Amino acid sequence: MTAAEPVLDLTRQLVARPSLTPDDAGCQEILRQRLLAAGFECETLRYGDVTNLWARLGQDPPLMALAGHTDVVPTGKIERWSSHPFSPETREGFLFGRGAADMKAGLAAMTVAAERWARKRSDRTGSLAMLITSDEEGEAVDGTKRVIDELCSRGVEIAYCIVGEPSSFQRLGDQVRIGRRGSLTGRLDVMGRQGHVAFPERTPNPIHATAPLLGALANRVWDRGNASFPATSFQVANVHSGTGAENVIPGELTADFNFRFNTEQTPAALQEEVETALRPLSSKFQVELDWSLSGMPFLCCRGRLLEAVRESVLEHVGINPRLSTSGGTS
Repeated sequence: MTAAEPVLDLTRQLVARPSLTPDDAGCQEILRQRLLAAGFECETLRYGDVTNLWARLGQDPPLMALAGHTDVVPTGKIERWSSHPFSPETREGFLFGRGAADMKAGLAAMTVAAERWARKRSDRTGSLAMLITSDEEGEAVDGTKRVIDELCSRGVEIAYCIVGEPSSFQRLGDQVRIGRRGSLTGRLDVMGRQGHVAFPERTPNPIHATAPLLGALANRVWDRGNASFPATSFQVANVHSGTGAENVIPGELTADFNFRFNTEQTPAALQEEVETALRPLSSKFQVELDWSLSGMPFLCCRGRLLEAVRESVLEHVGINPRLSTSGGTS
């Protein structure tokens, strides 16, 4: 048996569970049983529909945590898949299935690593924990944040943490993420009244009025980034309008958009810029704009953990990883 086979076997077990966020679908129970057998103390924390697992081995400092999530995003139309998303299949050296990369393979690798660490615990110092949630792909309010609040109330101090999300770019280990941009989401509701397409002079069209303004925001250069972070980006994620009929001017429009912002920006400043840009809509429509801040930019300080990760990647993969803050935090 190769060193990778236990990881692949566990990954297949997890991928076979249809854990559409926030449903864990039994993934954490699989991991809990394995961690219990390895000597970990395990605790399940449920908040509403969200399941979280906190497992710890040892009480001595420093405490290292391995963090991840069992939930996955929706599959879309299953008939568009080459194989069933929850029937893991290996083709041409790749494992296919919903969550195989994000992030059930990471969970499997961390669990197998935790089991191996436990077997050699007498040679180790400190303690090891795993924090696993089913609330990362969705609203992400009853998952890691809630568990951390609970742990802090108990006086638990986590000295180091590794998140097993897929971070490589072209090959395994070529990047280590040491921070992420913040995430700010806006929802725009533009409300007017319906009309007939034959009489556009009587009824303002919310699509015609809103699209150029959103396009201008999308094409705007918000900043150039800095030494630690890439540039701030603005992306429109969803636009909904119309009745489905081709002869009706829609009475309303809803648009969702997102900023991934660096330390050159603040949420308040971005909100003000968008609200100013969309102000012309108010002359013809009722406008509502709601905001949700899901994370601020953060940057990991260099130290023992980062150096240990770089040395480990170099030893086992043979490359010196690039330090990156690309992507975003949710």
